[in-house]
Amino acid sequence: MDSIRLRPLSRLFLALSLFFVSVGSSFAQGTAADPSKAGVAPGATAAAAPAAAAGAPTGDAAAIAAGDALFKGNCAQCHAVNEVVVGPALAGITKRRPMSWIIPWIKNSSKLVASGDEYAVKIFNQYQKQQMPSFQLSDAEITSIIAYVTAEEGKTATAGTGLNAKSGDQAAVDGTAAAAGDEAGAGKYMNVLLIVLVVVLIVLVVTLVIIANIMKDVLRGRKDLDGRDVEVIDQRFDFSKIYKSTAVRAIVGVVFVLAVLYESIQGAMGVGLQQGYQPTQPIAFSHKLHAGEHQINCAYCHTSVYKSKSANIPSPNICMNCHSQIKTESPEIKKIYRAIERKQPIQWVRIHNLPDLAYFNHSQHTQVGGIECQTCHGPIQNMEVVYQYSPLTMGWCINCHRETPLNTKGNSYYDNLVKLHDSENGAVPFTVSSNGGTECSKCHY
Repeated sequence: MDSIRLRPLSRLFLALSLFFVSVGSSFAQGTAADPSKAGVAPGATAAAAPAAAAGAPTGDAAAIAAGDALFKGNCAQCHAVNEVVVGPALAGITKRRPMSWIIPWIKNSSKLVASGDEYAVKIFNQYQKQQMPSFQLSDAEITSIIAYVTAEEGKTATAGTGLNAKSGDQAAVDGTAAAAGDEAGAGKYMNVLLIVLVVVLIVLVVTLVIIANIMKDVLRGRKDLDGRDVEVIDQRFDFSKIYKSTAVRAIVGVVFVLAVLYESIQGAMGVGLQQGYQPTQPIAFSHKLHAGEHQINCAYCHTSVYKSKSANIPSPNICMNCHSQIKTESPEIKKIYRAIERKQPIQWVRIHNLPDLAYFNHSQHTQVGGIECQTCHGPIQNMEVVYQYSPLTMGWCINCHRETPLNTKGNSYYDNLVKLHDSENGAVPFTVSSNGGTECSKCHY
């Protein structure tokens, strides 16, 4: 009968439509750009490389590498090698001044200006009497900075380091981002194709429903149908049988109880956790602008992160090192001026806050362990408004201690421990946990 033929035909159309949609979805997912994991980007901090000896030649690779790290951590906020930022360009500094003058100037420029040194006074007046901070650097560290500056002289501004210049690493990041953008564009077109296929599917389903109703109306007018055919044509789907079914009600009840139980457990486990916490700060400070675009080293503002238990919040005078000359009319910068005039601290809202029962030392992790800021704080250089990236739970810390290998090279203190560990554990790496890093008393005492 015609009614019997119509049902397989409808199923065939639906099967073909679902096949095309599934193929389109798989193809779109296969060509869309995979989001890359945020790694350590420009602006990240690391323990400073050991400085070269004071008498090292300016072309020495070790001196240049050490000077690069020191320059980015201490100088790049106000100076570039080949262009003027807040202070003068440093290219040719060794031709203008001898090292016997440069070293005292970097250590205490105020003292040199006060002594009446002609060149120091000239620089001080030329740059609107902007006082350069004093730096507690050794002669060897200053020499390595000058070695880096000398090596960078003559390079284009895009290869320099400064507030208005991009480093080679940043250029590579930009190139990677551009490539990722092209892939994302291709994925966008595939998403459009998927949407078109879904729309076509909906149109096909609606068309089949209309055809089915028309065929039913035509068949109802025929007189050669028997009782079975009439029953097939006039059949209706009874939804009341579903929600009145005992089995369906039992399944719904069990699912509801499990959902409530799951949410209750999740809520209890989340007590005291603030992952994702993102408060509004009194001043709209952008880490994306400062640490990301301008590549200001984290340690420049958080000065104690490598040498103290806590990573201190920067005082307004650190902000004024740059903002006494840059964006002085900004409404947000004026808030810093008002705080200084009123001699009141800026009421920053703390984001990362461990309970008092847990002991944590920043310098132990950053300076000794060599842990990057992004390991715990996430892609901080991409955050307009900082939020708590990691859960900071005890389990999260313990897992890190279990998985992080301990760098024991060059430290004879660990020689016997490593030998004993290797003899008992074979190829299993010597981790923080192997050195007692998961003992209760390490963090709770």
